This record gives sequence, structure tokens and C-alpha cells, in this order.
Amino acid sequence: MNDTPVAVAATPTPTTATTAPISNGTPTEAAAASAAAASAAATTTVATSGSSENSIFSILYTIGKKVAIVGSIYLVGYMGWSVAWLIAPVILSVARDQLGKTSAKKRDIAKASALACEKDVILARIDELPAWVYFPDVERCEWLNKILKQVWPNANHFTRTLVKETIEPNVALALSNYKMNGFRFDRIILGTIPPRIGGVKIYDKNVDRNEIIMDLDLFYASDCDINFYLGGMKGGIKDFQIHGWVRVVMKPLIRSMPLVGGLQIFFLNNPNIDFNLVGVIDFMDMPGLSDLLRRIIVEQIGAVMVLPNKLPISLSEEVSAVALKMPEPEGILRIHVVEAKDLMKKDISVLGKGKSDPYAIINVGAQEFKTQIIDNNVNPKWDYWCEAPVFIEMGQFVEIQLKDSDDSKKDENLGRASIDIASVIKKGVVDSWLTLEDAKHGLLHVRLQWYKLTAELNDLQQILLETQLLRVTSMSSAVLSVFIDSARHLKQARSSSKPDPYLVCSLNKQKQQTAMIMRDDSPVWEQGFTFLVSNPDNESLNIKIYDQKTGNDIGQYTYTLSTLLKQFNMELYMSLSLRILKPGEIDKESDALEQVAALTRSSSVKTPDVAVVAPPTFKDPQAPNKRQSTESPISEEELAVPMKISPAMSASTSSEKPISELAASVLTHRFPETSSTAGEHGLGRIQMSIRYSAQRQKLDVTLHKIVKIPLRDPSNIPDPYVKLYLLPGRTKESKRKTGVIKDNCNPVYDASFEYLISIAELRQTELEVTVCTQKGFLSGSSPIIGMLKIPLDDSEITTPAGLNTWFDLQPEMRHE
Repeated sequence: MNDTPVAVAATPTPTTATTAPISNGTPTEAAAASAAAASAAATTTVATSGSSENSIFSILYTIGKKVAIVGSIYLVGYMGWSVAWLIAPVILSVARDQLGKTSAKKRDIAKASALACEKDVILARIDELPAWVYFPDVERCEWLNKILKQVWPNANHFTRTLVKETIEPNVALALSNYKMNGFRFDRIILGTIPPRIGGVKIYDKNVDRNEIIMDLDLFYASDCDINFYLGGMKGGIKDFQIHGWVRVVMKPLIRSMPLVGGLQIFFLNNPNIDFNLVGVIDFMDMPGLSDLLRRIIVEQIGAVMVLPNKLPISLSEEVSAVALKMPEPEGILRIHVVEAKDLMKKDISVLGKGKSDPYAIINVGAQEFKTQIIDNNVNPKWDYWCEAPVFIEMGQFVEIQLKDSDDSKKDENLGRASIDIASVIKKGVVDSWLTLEDAKHGLLHVRLQWYKLTAELNDLQQILLETQLLRVTSMSSAVLSVFIDSARHLKQARSSSKPDPYLVCSLNKQKQQTAMIMRDDSPVWEQGFTFLVSNPDNESLNIKIYDQKTGNDIGQYTYTLSTLLKQFNMELYMSLSLRILKPGEIDKESDALEQVAALTRSSSVKTPDVAVVAPPTFKDPQAPNKRQSTESPISEEELAVPMKISPAMSASTSSEKPISELAASVLTHRFPETSSTAGEHGLGRIQMSIRYSAQRQKLDVTLHKIVKIPLRDPSNIPDPYVKLYLLPGRTKESKRKTGVIKDNCNPVYDASFEYLISIAELRQTELEVTVCTQKGFLSGSSPIIGMLKIPLDDSEITTPAGLNTWFDLQPEMRHE
């Protein structure tokens, strides 16, 4: 019997109300009232009986629960087990319940928002209001939500096709890498709750007149019913939720109906996704395995609808597939994650909190990059470089997440930071220390530079020279856009049926793959890809078509980027577009121009047809900056001898070695072996090269040799070595040291050292050079032969050639 409605009918209020009119009403009314009273009395009796039975069962359940708890504790004590046998299951059970309650609450709030119960959303959680509440340029769009509700039942077929053909094979492939095979969707029902738009923003400024751009604040909290198989196990997904900003680009605008040629739909950044696993696979809904499945699903959604990936929809036959689906980068964003300071300590040591093993994850839309892990350091220096094509300037962010690597458990968060790409484009270069969010303390040093794209061939030599000076091998000089249209008359991979073809484009280590077309020897793909090119003069695009069933290739072609495509061994229709990188305009009102002054000077030099490389001039002026000498160790005749290189040699040399390395090699061999002076103080002279790269944020110091070290004791020849420190501070991290050369007054080191330092810090820093002897420690005398301090605010240090000169060693100075 259902007790709930009976209990409501048995309340005292209806009984009193029905007894009142019995004495005053008509006979018919009195009879009706009497019947109602009798029915109420009977109902009360039944309710009392049901309540009594429910009470007995409740008491028995409580007694059983108490006995089970007491019995468990008694059993643990009787058997002599550890208390952990009792505590561990309790903690795990409570933790799981709390996680379930938190997830259920979020899903309930999202459902309330999706059902347009905005009052309930506001009362439930004030910090999850719709976007139109916060942003004045975001408008409410209830009319759009009503349209979505009307058309939602018809969207199930489209979504099922998209999931089965695009997402399912990619999820299956990703899970197979973790030895989880046989993934497939069995049933896909979206449910009755449509997506809800929390607000819409229309862009009317800085927009091409041939397009319409709008952003939608999308909430989707579904009552979906999705079943899938993983191996022999059946599972399901319930309460699937997704929240993020969706951009809809309508272009091109045409003069015939429907006035819009096509749509491009995509998420600007990775959306927030949550879901609940049910069925046999419910065991995966725990930390670790659940995160794995969630991450794979997020990645596959990103591969379809998160920039640089778009979901194109053609609306008119007047618009070609190339115009709608060809990737069109606005430019390249070069990201340099330099270092971090004062990060949180997550690793526990014997004496308490120790250090962290930090690394950074950089996201630009669906593009993800990861730095190396720096062990046991809360002030890591990564010096990590990466590049990301940017397809949309407005609304995109560079998101950087710092984590502590831990092999035994889940990596912990150390904080996060984000940078608006539009601000980088406006300034040209952004070099900044960012305060970490979601962290108690910590700073992150990043440098970003914007490169626009140009079709001018003259800009190629300039960007190649810049990348050579940068001395980072992974940097690019151009962008290749590829549109694969179709293929015809493919050969049969199997005698019994047509092939299941898919195409793979590869350029260096980059690979892109089209979708697989079932049973077709003339497939139509209409897919576009983007590749970063290091040097178009010596790179090729490799194209191969495979049969998915057999894995055999059924056609291939190699396209050299420096030549035109002339012939094919099959009919392959595609479109290629090569664009050269060119630094964006620097905002003169910011500090960016000052930060890249050296780079600008070096980039403005035009590369001649015949390169002439002369040895660098080593200054030795009479000045109070500790670079003093009465005679130059290099004759004027030696300085006047140039080194000629033919155009062929120049081209081959520039592609193999950076110019700075060539200058250093010439520098090493052009120095004389001896010098006729021991310097102003008679302590010897040291030969050094100092150069700062503004773009790499690196200081290169090369110690070539020392001459004329004085003998304190003719029988005790020194064993010299050199120590370097950056001042002020003289920290352990800035210490650099050469090897020891035994019994030598004219040691030759040719040792190079690097410091990661911003140009702002460089101007306030000095380089301390100390020449020591190892034998000084044994004899009890001071080991220091001589030392000097070199201010690093010299403008010559930031030139491409750098500062190349001799320095007189000074007497020992006190540490400040």
C-alpha cells in the first residue's frame, strides 16, 4: 500500500471540516458528509496500521545496523587486526558519498538552468549565474531557447551520426592505447532537455562585412540515455553536461537565399564536461580511471569542435568547400615559458613540507603543450618554447596550468594563469610575470610574440635569420595550409571489395589524418590541415592513402614545397597555401619595443647574395670600466683580413649553424696565443665573449683563455679555474665553473655558459668573474688569483655580435 497519499488524507484538518455541516445541512448533504467522515475514519485506521508497520521495520533496521557496526568493531578487536581495516573502508565510503553528492548537486543546478528555472539557479548557487547577468554586452535570448526546444527532437539523428562516425572510432583508438579494446556505442538518445543559451554576444566592430560572428554561452545538462560496450562489459552515460562559449561564424554572405553561404561552429576553448557512469562500467567512476575516460572524451570533442578544429555546415551550393573548410590562420603565437618563482611545496619530506616537481601545461584551444619536469625545485627554469596557430583573434586565451608531478598519485595543482591573445596581438610582444590563480603564492614568467602571415617571399630570409639567431631548432618560419578534396580511381586493396580509404599528410614529425570512407575508390574528404614549416627551401609534404581494413597504402605522393605541383600518379585534388611568418607590429606605448631592441636591430640587416664574414673587432679602450690595456693583442693587419664565402656555402652554412655559432668559431681561432702584457695590475688578462639574446631571454658567456697569470712561487705553478656569479645575490643557481687546468699560467678554456634572465633584470645585474687556483687551498693562502665585475647594461651586449674583448684581472674584492 502506498503510505504517502494516505497520510495526507488522514490529517486532522479535513476531518474537522467534514463534521461541521452534518447538523445544519440538508439530508443529502448530511449523508454525503457522513460518508466522507466514515471514509476519513477508515483511511486513518489504514494509515495508522501502515505507519505502525513502517515503524517496526524502521526499528528492526536500526537495530540491525547498530549490531553490524558493533559486531565489526568487536571482530576487529577479537581477531587482533589493525585499526586501518576499519578506518580505510569508512574513509573511502564517506569520500565516495561526498563526491557523489557534489556531482549530483552540480547536475541538479545545471538541469535547473537548462529547464529555464533561473530563480532556482540563483537561489541554489549565486556564483553560477547566466552570462548576461555579468556582461553588459551579452544579451538574453529566450527566443532562441524556445526555438531549440522546438527543434530538439529532430536533432537526435544528426547527433547520432556525428558520434558514431567521428567520435566513436577516435575514442576506441585512444582506449586501445590503454589496452581497453572493443569500445562502441550501442544506443544514443539525447533526452528531452535541449541545450540552453545563457546569453548571446554579437560582434559589430573589427568584423569583416562579409561575415557575422556571435558567441553563445552554452549550457547542456541532458537527461540522455547513452549505452556503450567496452570489451564484453556494458556501460552507460547519464546526466551528460557541457558548458562553454560556442562561436558561430556565418560566412560568406551571399545575395541569394538563404543569404548565408555556410556556418562554422566551434568552442573557443576546451569546455567543461561532466557525466555520470552507470552499469557494469560504474567501477570506472573513481579517481584515475574516470579521469582517463573523461579526458579521452574531452580530447575527442576538442578534435571535432574546439579551435583550431571547426564544425563546418554548408548552406548554399554557391560556396565552395575550400572557402568554408580550408584552415585560415590569422597568425602564429610564439610562447616562451621562461621560469616560475615561489611555487607551493607539495612534496612531503621527513621534516614536513619539502619541494615540488613542477611542470607546465599550455593550452591554446585544443592545442596542448607540456614542459619538462624540474625535480625538487620551487623556482624552476624551463626555458620552454612552443608555437600555436591562431585562427580567431577575439575571445581566445592562452591557458597555463602548473602541476606537481607525482608518480604515486594524481598530480597536484600549483596554480594557473591565462593571457588574452588579443592583448598580445595588439602589443606585438608581451613579457610579463603573472601571479598564479588558485594558489597561495607563486609567479610565472612568460614571453609571447605575435607573428602575422604574409605572402611576400622577401620576408622569408628575414624570418630564417631570426630563427637562426634564436637557436631553438623547433621554431618555424612559415605556415602551410592544406585542403584535401578528393581522390579518384584508387587501386583495389582487396580483390573482393572496394577499399576503405583514409589519407595521411605528414611534414617532418607532424601528421594529420582524414576520416575513413567506407567502400569507395573515389572518396571525397573535404578536410583542411595546417602545418608549421621550419624552412620551405628543404622540406616536403608527404601524402599517403591507406586502406583501413588491410593497412596497406594504395597511393602516395611527395610534394616539394619549393616547387610547383606538376604531376600525380593518381588524380588527387587538393589546395596548398604557404605563408611566411612576419613579426607583428610592436606597440610603442608598451615596453615590448624596448625588450626586443636587439632583435629588431639584427632582423633589419638584409642578407646579401655573397656573404662576407669578418672576425669580430675586440675593443680595448682606455676607460674606467675595467677593460684597460696599453696594447692590443691583435694587430690591425689581422683585423683587416676578411673571410669570403660563396653564395652556395653561405646558404648551406646558414641552414646548418646559427650565425652566432659561426662568429664564435671564428672568434676562437682568431685570438693570438700570447700577449705581451699581464694587465694593469699584473694579475693577468682574461678573454671573454658576452652576448644577450632578447628573444631567447638568454645571456651567453664564453670564457676563451687567460694569459700571463703571475707565479707566486716559481716551484708552485697554479692550477687555474674560473667561477662566475650574477650580482646582486651571488646565489647557488647563478654559479658557473670551468674545469681545472693543471700547472698552467696561460690556460685555454673555450667554455660557454648560459643564464636565463629577462632584459629588465639584465640591466640591474653584474657578472662577477673570479679566477682561482686549486693549489691555493692546499698551501693555506687565498685561492683567488684575480677577479672583476662586468656591468651587463652595456648596449653592445645586446647586439648580434655581442661584447668580445679582453679584461684586466683586478685584485681580490670583498663580497658585499
